[in-house]
Amino acid sequence: MELENKIIVITGAGSGIGRALAIRFKAEGAQQIVAVDINAENAQATADMIGGVAMTADVSIEDDIVRVIEDTETQIGPIDLFCSNAGVAMGPDLNAPNSHWQISWDVNLMSHVYAARHLVPRMVARGGGYFLNTASAAGLLNQVGAAAYGVTKHAAIGFGEWLAIHHQHEGIRVSMLCPQAVRTAMTDADNDAIAAASSDGMIEPEALAETVVEELRNEAFLILPHPIVLEYMRNKTSNYDRWIGGMNKLMRKITGK
Repeated sequence: MELENKIIVITGAGSGIGRALAIRFKAEGAQQIVAVDINAENAQATADMIGGVAMTADVSIEDDIVRVIEDTETQIGPIDLFCSNAGVAMGPDLNAPNSHWQISWDVNLMSHVYAARHLVPRMVARGGGYFLNTASAAGLLNQVGAAAYGVTKHAAIGFGEWLAIHHQHEGIRVSMLCPQAVRTAMTDADNDAIAAASSDGMIEPEALAETVVEELRNEAFLILPHPIVLEYMRNKTSNYDRWIGGMNKLMRKITGK
């Protein structure tokens, strides 16, 4: 996919990965970018940087996503690329409250479902469209120190696969963005999850955005800003028991257990 002259929606665009994507996509010549964030001030700040449009939404609420889609398509034009990027990192272990699991489920998975539910029919009717869903390397490899995060990111990968399997022949393209640690507000913490995710280093959002542009052009299903993730995936599938043992060793090293 070439981004020139495209109408693009990005959730979680008020900072971090979302803002970096907005800036990079604008540099590629996007026609218009809608910066969506739960924080109205942050959404507007990103929009101001790129001459875009700011919208506020809580992506865990289906009606909010419907409103973003409706407002974009009636006021700006048909959405070519929907970037479901907003996410949360909650629920470190078995003792996390159910509310943390529910919020993680609603934001990290159901926001993707809501966007597809209301956009796929429109996109199919006009010949196709593209979804860029931000998951995480945790969705492929799980996450030491972040139970709800790792599990719901796995679910996001599963939904992306389902979406591509069922609608690719109708012109729907799907890419799953699966980085390890990226320098954002989410990783500005000192805990076991961040220590594990950053064990191979932490990249800047701008470097990630560069990789995304390249891989959207290739229409790759998996976008891996940290190439070593592919090696880890191969190790996992070639010998699951050995991989579990290695992850357990990493967990004990990080947590001191």
